Amino acid sequence: MRVLAEGIRNHKESRNIMGKEKSRVVYWLGDNLYLNITNRCSNNCYFCFRNLKDGIGKFNLKLTREPAVPEIFDDLRDVINRRLWREIVFCGFGEPLMRLDTVLEVTRWLKKYHAATTVRVDTNGQAQLFYRDRDVVDELKKAGVNSVSVSLNAPDQQTYEQVCRPKFENAYDAVLDFVGAARSEFVTEVTAVTIPEVDLAKMEQMAFDLGVKFRRRDYVPCFW
Repeated sequence: MRVLAEGIRNHKESRNIMGKEKSRVVYWLGDNLYLNITNRCSNNCYFCFRNLKDGIGKFNLKLTREPAVPEIFDDLRDVINRRLWREIVFCGFGEPLMRLDTVLEVTRWLKKYHAATTVRVDTNGQAQLFYRDRDVVDELKKAGVNSVSVSLNAPDQQTYEQVCRPKFENAYDAVLDFVGAARSEFVTEVTAVTIPEVDLAKMEQMAFDLGVKFRRRDYVPCFW
C-alpha cells in the first residue's frame, strides 16, 4: 500500500509538472477561440495580466518558444470544429503583430478553410513601428482580418508612457495613426483598462472623436 501510495503521489506530481510546463497556443474563453503566438511585446504595461499570472483559467500562456505556423495549424485543427466560434482572436501574452507574417498566413488559412470565420486582432497598435516599410493595415485587410481591438489605455502621451512604458519613442502617436488607418478598413475599437491613472470618460470621448468603438477592460489587481 505504501508503494502504491508513493506511486500515485509521484504520478500526480509528474502530471502537475507536465501541466505547468505545457503552454497553450490555442485556448478558448466563452464563444471565442484565441491564438497565443508570442510572448514578446513592445510595451511593458504595469497592469499587464501576464505580470500577475501564468495564464487564464486553466490555460498556461507562458510560451517556452514561439510556435511555427504548421504547429498553429495543427492546434487549430484539433479544436476549430468542436463548436461554432463567434470569433477567432489573435490575443495572448504578447503583441501578435510582432509576428505579422504569421498573423497573415494563419488568417489566410482560416479564410480558405473556414470562410465564415470572423478574425480579430488584439494589438497595442504599434505595428507600423516594427515594419516601417510595409502597409500593415492594408496587408491585414487583404489577408482577411475583420476587426481590430487596439489597447490605447490613455488619453494623452504622458499618461500612456507612464502606464504602458513603450520601448519605442513616439509610440502614442503611432497608435493613434494606426487607429486612424484601421477605422476605414475594419470594425475598430479602442480599449482602456480601469486603472487610477486613466480617465475613462476622456477615453470614451476620445474614441467617439476618432470614430471608433470604445470598450473598458477591468483591471485585475494582484495582492501579495
